[in-house]
Amino acid sequence: MTPEIAVVPDTRPAMHDAFVAAVRAGGGRPSGLAEATALVWADPSRASDFPSVIACAPNVRWIQLPFAGIEPFAPFLDARFTWTCAKGVYAPPVAEHVLALTLAGLREIATCARADSWSSPGGRNLIGANVTIFGGGGICDEVRNLFAPFGCRFTVVRRNPAPMDGVRVLSPAESLDAVRDADVVVLALALTPESRGIVDATFLEAMRPHAWLVNVARGAHVVTDDLVAALQNGTIAGAALDVTDPEPLPIGHPLWAQPNCLITPHIANTPEMGLPLIAERVRANVARFGRDETLLGLVDVAAGY
Repeated sequence: MTPEIAVVPDTRPAMHDAFVAAVRAGGGRPSGLAEATALVWADPSRASDFPSVIACAPNVRWIQLPFAGIEPFAPFLDARFTWTCAKGVYAPPVAEHVLALTLAGLREIATCARADSWSSPGGRNLIGANVTIFGGGGICDEVRNLFAPFGCRFTVVRRNPAPMDGVRVLSPAESLDAVRDADVVVLALALTPESRGIVDATFLEAMRPHAWLVNVARGAHVVTDDLVAALQNGTIAGAALDVTDPEPLPIGHPLWAQPNCLITPHIANTPEMGLPLIAERVRANVARFGRDETLLGLVDVAAGY
């Protein structure tokens, strides 16, 4: 039977149209809410509309969300439905950005780019570095692949204790041990109540003075005032941030003035990069839904990601 799929809302035409095309390519039929057995959400900024939308869709069994991070939808997670998100979809471009930020930080490119005179030699190699990654999902896998030619040694902090080949795996309770010998600390984990504010003064003081913090996850993982103090005091060598708290980072915020802080405006995955990737995930999951197969990017309702 051809699955009936509602794609809503239509407030982002490019995403909506791409998802409608993906539904058709996956063997589904775009439909209204009353007939739909599945729902593809097409505007992440309109999460607050979800309760009124789902109230009009009595037959929905599966809900596909457009981003890997599902914090805006966390209040609505309901075990009556199967939920999927974009876990792993955006990992390749985000990992590429991690590599760019890491090299820019270690090589002091942020400082050099601000300079107006010839400076003294500085910087460190990524070759042979100890890299600690918080989060054991798709971004972690892609980062390890990209960093592999540099001969890095990896520690991964994750809730799932399952071993990973060639990697030291630690639990969140061992976070401070995980960063003590790290040259680079990468944040690539979901934002949950447990992970909010994990990078605080104690965390930063456990890091090595020459280490760099790279955040491509969520700004709220970091206690911003503690990071500013650590950068000013030389507690760590620097921070490369694609996400901040608050976000957007206001004009005049102290982070902008730190010469050892490199900030990009949440561009590790742009709409232009990401739309073809998430559209393909929608297509694949519609096809799987129609064949009653396991869907990709399943959300753990209890864990909240």
